Amino acid sequence: MRRSLRRALVVGGAIGTVLAVGLTTTTVVNAVSTETEKNRIETYGQTVSVDGRAMNVVVAGEGEQDVVLLPGFGTASPALDFEPLISQLARDHRVIVVEPFGYGLSDGTDSERTTDNIVDEIHQALQSLHVDRYVLMGHSIAGLYAIEYTNRYADEVTAFVGIDTSVPGQPNMDTVFPTGLLAAAKNLGLIRLVSSAAGDGLDGLAYDDRTREQMSLFSNRNSLSPTYLDEMTHIRTNFADAAGTEFPAGLPLLLFVVADNAGNPDWIDLHERQAATVDDGTVIPLDGEHYLHHTHAPEIADGFLQWEADRLLDAD
Repeated sequence: MRRSLRRALVVGGAIGTVLAVGLTTTTVVNAVSTETEKNRIETYGQTVSVDGRAMNVVVAGEGEQDVVLLPGFGTASPALDFEPLISQLARDHRVIVVEPFGYGLSDGTDSERTTDNIVDEIHQALQSLHVDRYVLMGHSIAGLYAIEYTNRYADEVTAFVGIDTSVPGQPNMDTVFPTGLLAAAKNLGLIRLVSSAAGDGLDGLAYDDRTREQMSLFSNRNSLSPTYLDEMTHIRTNFADAAGTEFPAGLPLLLFVVADNAGNPDWIDLHERQAATVDDGTVIPLDGEHYLHHTHAPEIADGFLQWEADRLLDAD
């Protein structure tokens, strides 16, 4: 055997050994951390039974008008993530945050994460709370689910307010995600390692240290769970099924949208076209990034309150 080949085999074997030891270490650390973190997660809200499983909801404020908040895809703890916006909205409204299956403190589920199933489950949760007249407000992919929701329960929803929401027909939503690879990466502890190195991205925002720690614990628990991955798998088909769908024409629509979406120059135009499909549609651009409620909670709450007051004046 030539010396160069022997050296290459030795180096290759050494690298393989280092990788094996490293992956074993991250796997063990992930398993141990996952188990110990269970006891550090603090409970909040209340649970309601939906299809025999526990769904977590949070109710804040005592206003006459109910606002139901729905999260964007993969938000580890919707109630904590929405805290800055909840504190603003709850001054004048009763706010109900629904944590769908696989989110926050809600159970996971083996029911397929189709739009139809997600909409039905959210509605069951609200029925359990006897909430039957409300503004629906949602972030990101909640805008896609909301089209089906508001058409199905048009007699309950008085308006929809979007926070940089998804729109049928937006580009690049036909991606097939490598869910098997992602699940393996989580089990091997690689996702935890990458997340730890990247940080939580919440520096300078209106979250205290305790909340940030809890959000991190929820992220480690819920991200890339089986329920999460099933919803990820269905993103492509849920968007395909929503093609050409619209909100009910008589439903007032208020859309807060990122003003400059570098990845999609037509982002504002997509939302303006959506707003034009209803009798009363308004688009408000805001400078910022996708999680507008992290950085613009006061502007969103005040803009909604003014928009709501204008509707009441027009009704008089």
